[in-house]
Amino acid sequence: MDLSLGIDLGDARVGVAISDPLGMLAHPVETIPVASVPVIERIAGIVAERGVSTVIVGVPRNMDGSRGPAAEKASAFIEELRGRLNCKVLPWDERMSTLQAERALREAGRSAKKQRAVIDQAAAQVILQSWLDSRPCG
Repeated sequence: MDLSLGIDLGDARVGVAISDPLGMLAHPVETIPVASVPVIERIAGIVAERGVSTVIVGVPRNMDGSRGPAAEKASAFIEELRGRLNCKVLPWDERMSTLQAERALREAGRSAKKQRAVIDQAAAQVILQSWLDSRPCG
C-alpha cells in the first residue's frame, strides 16, 4: 500500500490531496493557510500520520513549457521538502490545474469564488490524479 500526497503550492494557501490505498484515485485532504501554519511541518505531519511514500508537488510551468518565478519557488520548496521528509518528493507539471479544479467545482454546482480553500484542495487533487493516471498499470 503506497499512499501518495499531492501538493498545490500557493502564496496564501497550500492545497493537499492524498491517494487511495490502491493508488488509483486522489482525494482532497486539507488546505494549509501559509500565514498561520508552518507548511513544511504540517506536510511532514501528514506524511508521518498517513504513511505516505511519495509526495508530488505541482510545478507551474508557462504554457510554452518554460519556467517562471512560480516554478523556481516550487523547485526550492521541493528541495526543502526533500531535506525534511523520508520519502520520495517529485515535481509534476501542473499547468492548468487550478482552472481544471475551478471548472470541476462549477460543474458540481459550487461557487469557486466563495470557496478558495476548496479550490486549492481540488487543484492538489488534479495534480495528484494526473500523476496517478500517468503511471503504468499493474
